[in-house]
Amino acid sequence: MTVNRRISVAPMMDWTDRHDRYFLRQISRHTLLYTEMVTTGAILHGGVERHLRYNDAEHPVALQLGGSDPDDLAHACEIANDYAYDEINLNCGCPSDRVQNGAFGACLMATPDVVAKCVKSMISASNAPVTVKNRIGIDDQEDYPSLKRFTETVAEAGCKTFIVHARKAWLKGLSPKENREVPPLKYELVYQLKQEFPELEILINGGIKTLDETAEHLKHIDGVMIGREAYQNPYVLADVDRRFYGDDAKPLSRHQVVEAMLPYIEEHLKEENGTIGHVTRHMLGLFQQMRGAKQWRRYLSENAHRKGAGTEVVREALALVPEQDDEVLSA
Repeated sequence: MTVNRRISVAPMMDWTDRHDRYFLRQISRHTLLYTEMVTTGAILHGGVERHLRYNDAEHPVALQLGGSDPDDLAHACEIANDYAYDEINLNCGCPSDRVQNGAFGACLMATPDVVAKCVKSMISASNAPVTVKNRIGIDDQEDYPSLKRFTETVAEAGCKTFIVHARKAWLKGLSPKENREVPPLKYELVYQLKQEFPELEILINGGIKTLDETAEHLKHIDGVMIGREAYQNPYVLADVDRRFYGDDAKPLSRHQVVEAMLPYIEEHLKEENGTIGHVTRHMLGLFQQMRGAKQWRRYLSENAHRKGAGTEVVREALALVPEQDDEVLSA
């Protein structure tokens, strides 16, 4: 199975759920989308369907797992096989307290041998390719030497793709939010990794906001993962298909994206406890920097959770945003 990882959207807790992924798919046909991190415990002991189901339109879509026990990760991969994800990714970068207490996420940067065992076990169980998302290091680790050791060790276990968040994670003293902003970005270390391991697929993540920046990174590495910008300003992805995949099909305008979401929202409302807010909260940034953006956000925020609210609320919010000549932008 070949996955084109040239451009992807990062797994982000509470953000990249199935509704957000379906929404982003209306903007870009080719960008690889990732789930939120799902722990092995949630799959083995929780609601499998709730955590793993998605809409077929989301492809290409990757599942990110959180865990550190090789057997549990293998079992989770076996269960995930029934859902036919295009990739299974192991989280070695999340610094939250909850993850640290479970001894996975960024903590695993300190134990590459454990990660190697996990990856080997996952590869043996998964029908989809297995990848790793990691930091350049944690705490007082040497910058490049520790990253190199980690990559060498895990690659020997069979991992061919590494997605590197170009910041250290400080497990003590910084919150998860601060860990996304305070440690300096060191893109040059990721470039160096690619130079030293040309046979591996190396992707870069962290602080990337524009497609021009993306194009610059692609001169040095194999792929770019965009994080918060793709959530807060999702239409940044509108020109991805043309610029990076050679697809000249005209992207949907922002108004057309909203119209395309209406049948999906109506279907979601048929689900138990389904509300339009579950979907529209991901759409608030669609008109970023456009006339009417503030009115769009405010109307949806104030009315989406109203009892009995339906797609008419979305149409009413859309009517507050004038259609504009520059709606389809080259970001």
